[in-house]
Amino acid sequence: MGADDNNKNNKTYRYNETPVYTTSNGCPVFDPESSQRVGPNGPLLLQDFHLIDLLAHFDRERIPERVVHAKGAGAYGEFEVTDDISDITVIDMLRGVGKKTKMMARFSTVGGEKGSADSARDPRGFALKFYTEEGNWDWVFNNTPVFFLREPSKFPLFIHTQKRNPQTNLKDATMFWDYLSTHQESAHQVMHLFSDRGTPYSYRHMNGYSGHTYKWIKPDGGFNYVQIHCKTDQGNKTLTNEQATELAATNPDWHTQDLFEAIERGEYPSWTCYVQVLSPEQAEKFRWNIFDLTKVWPQKEVPLRRFGRFTLNKNPQNYFAEIEQAAFSPSHMVPGVEPSADPVLQSRLFSYPDTHRHRLGVNYQQIPVNCPLRAFNPYQRDGAMTVNGNYGANPNYPSSFRKLEYKRVPTSDDHEKWVGSVVTRSLPVTDEDFVQPNWLWQVLGRQPGQQENFVKNVSVHLCNAHEDVRKRTYGMFYRINKDLGARIEKATEALAHKEKARL
Repeated sequence: MGADDNNKNNKTYRYNETPVYTTSNGCPVFDPESSQRVGPNGPLLLQDFHLIDLLAHFDRERIPERVVHAKGAGAYGEFEVTDDISDITVIDMLRGVGKKTKMMARFSTVGGEKGSADSARDPRGFALKFYTEEGNWDWVFNNTPVFFLREPSKFPLFIHTQKRNPQTNLKDATMFWDYLSTHQESAHQVMHLFSDRGTPYSYRHMNGYSGHTYKWIKPDGGFNYVQIHCKTDQGNKTLTNEQATELAATNPDWHTQDLFEAIERGEYPSWTCYVQVLSPEQAEKFRWNIFDLTKVWPQKEVPLRRFGRFTLNKNPQNYFAEIEQAAFSPSHMVPGVEPSADPVLQSRLFSYPDTHRHRLGVNYQQIPVNCPLRAFNPYQRDGAMTVNGNYGANPNYPSSFRKLEYKRVPTSDDHEKWVGSVVTRSLPVTDEDFVQPNWLWQVLGRQPGQQENFVKNVSVHLCNAHEDVRKRTYGMFYRINKDLGARIEKATEALAHKEKARL
């Protein structure tokens, strides 16, 4: 079953057809806008199944929104291999120049609720699902190559500070900067977020990055560590803080609208895909911990290697069915790719399917948009919304009367050995954590007006935080670059004093 298939009992009609309106169980209804009652003005009758069914379904129309990435948009498309990389991978989807694979994408903000503005200053989710011959392969990326943390237990705590104050139910600048200034491994991502990269012009004009390190199995049975980059073919384009604020007020759904209308016009957006590759031997000698989500692999040291391109060329027919119910997870892998020891990635392998089971149900992969091309697992049975026949009469255990083929897939089991004592501690923040943020500050300096925009973007937000938090945050920016710290302190305090005088 593929993403475009429909349940045989839920036929999709064309607009030029005239279907008969019925109740949910198929009984025709003559007047769906009236109700059974006693006399023209009497009470309603409980026997009016159409009314009760309509109201009961309406009461349950909303499913839980995503805890993060609640607001998003998506489309279908196709991935094509453009360059031969058969020397570094056995992944079937990537073997053979010209090979094409159907896929879908969902782009999103991270911290905002479902009704929040598309143009908010926020990282963007960049999730892709490939319907391969060997299962669904999900790339659950962001539009920044790093993140705020490298210890997974901090993730729920961090997200709380980016949402609403539990007492006031308001966004809270003090919460926001209190966390960042006391967890200064976040500095690199803060540099990305408060540059104009934090407000992309549209979903079509931003890149996507794996951030995490994965392992790709080689034809000889060995493996490499890899990170993936998806670079927009439309060119990077961003909004200033003022432009993003104006859009939030005048068209909060701009990114959603832009993606849909571009595809409707036939202006199909595309992204070129690259991979960075490190052998295990190179990884051991590398300056940076390759499992640290707050660090990048400098491209001068680990060059990009092109391997493919994907194009989005088809809009969904129903947003809820195909985008809201789309479920991505980094644990949805295919033979030839494995997770690395990155602790944040390891936690996401559990957390993402767990939230899907809560939000969509245990059988979320039976929903058409999530269905792999083929799957056979009769040991997973029953549960709410089982709609695929529940494997019929197949035994639900390894039966001698029903033989199954167990296909060997390439693994790297023999190539990694982990020995050590159990420890519970976070990596300390050191001067090394501020090297790459300073590099980004220097990059912004080579782009006219970008350092000035960065200082302004931080100061207009940070000035609303408590004085103690502001001072601590200046210390973080001074550690990145003394000039940066001084400029942010001066601009922020001027705004804070101005606001204090106004009050």
